[in-house]
Amino acid sequence: MAYELEDIRMGQEIFYYLLEHHELNEEKEQGLYRAYTESEQIQNLVKSQGSIAHSDIERYGNVVYLIPKEDNVFLGYSKAQLKTALCKSNGTDKDYYLAQFAILTLLVEFYDGQGATSKTRDYMRVGELQNCISTRLKEGSERMDEEQQEEAGIAFSNMLEAYEALRSDERGSRARTTKEGFLHNLLQFLQKQNLIEYVEEDEMIKTTKKLDNFMDWNLLNQNNFQRVKRVLEKDYE
Repeated sequence: MAYELEDIRMGQEIFYYLLEHHELNEEKEQGLYRAYTESEQIQNLVKSQGSIAHSDIERYGNVVYLIPKEDNVFLGYSKAQLKTALCKSNGTDKDYYLAQFAILTLLVEFYDGQGATSKTRDYMRVGELQNCISTRLKEGSERMDEEQQEEAGIAFSNMLEAYEALRSDERGSRARTTKEGFLHNLLQFLQKQNLIEYVEEDEMIKTTKKLDNFMDWNLLNQNNFQRVKRVLEKDYE
C-alpha cells in the first residue's frame, strides 16, 4: 500500500507525541487525535512504528495510549529497575513480589464489578489497603500449602515473610523498611505513572481515568489477572 507523504509525516508526528506524553487525549490535542481516529492509513503507520518500538498503540474511550510490551525495558521498566523503585535498598525477590502483590490487591479492591464498568468504589484509605494486604497474605498462607501455592503461582508464605519483616510505625514513617513507608513509596510510584491519585494528607487513594480505562478495556481481559483475582477471593477453595 502506498502512503501519501502528508500521512507519513502526520503518523510520525503522532508517534513522537505518544513517545513524549505516553497518551493522546482528544481534549488536549484534538487535531492529532482526529487525524489518528479518522484515517486508517495514519493509524496503520502509527501502529507500525509502535510495533517496531516493541509497544502497542491502543485507543480506549477518547484517549490513544502507547503501551510498552512487558519485556520493553527502554520505554518500560526492567525487573531490576522496578525492584529499585518499589523496594528497600537491600530488597530481595520476596520484596519485589510483595510489591506486585500489593498492587494486585489494590486493583482487586477497586475493580470487581460485572456491569458496564468493573470499578466498584471511588476511593479507599491507605490503612484499609494495608489491612487487606495483611489479611490476604495470612489467609493464603493458612489456606494453601507450599505445593498449592506453587501451583497457583503465588508464594503467599514468602511474601508474608517479607511483609512481616517490615516494621510497623504508627507515626507514619516514610522509611521503606516500615509497612507505612513501603506503601507510601509504592503509591507515589503509581501516582507518577498517572494510575492513581494519592491524597497524602487524607491518606486516600483514588484511581485515575487512565487506570479505569486499562482495567475495563485491557487488563481485565488478561488471564493472569483473572487467575490472581480468583486466588485472592475469600471464598476460594
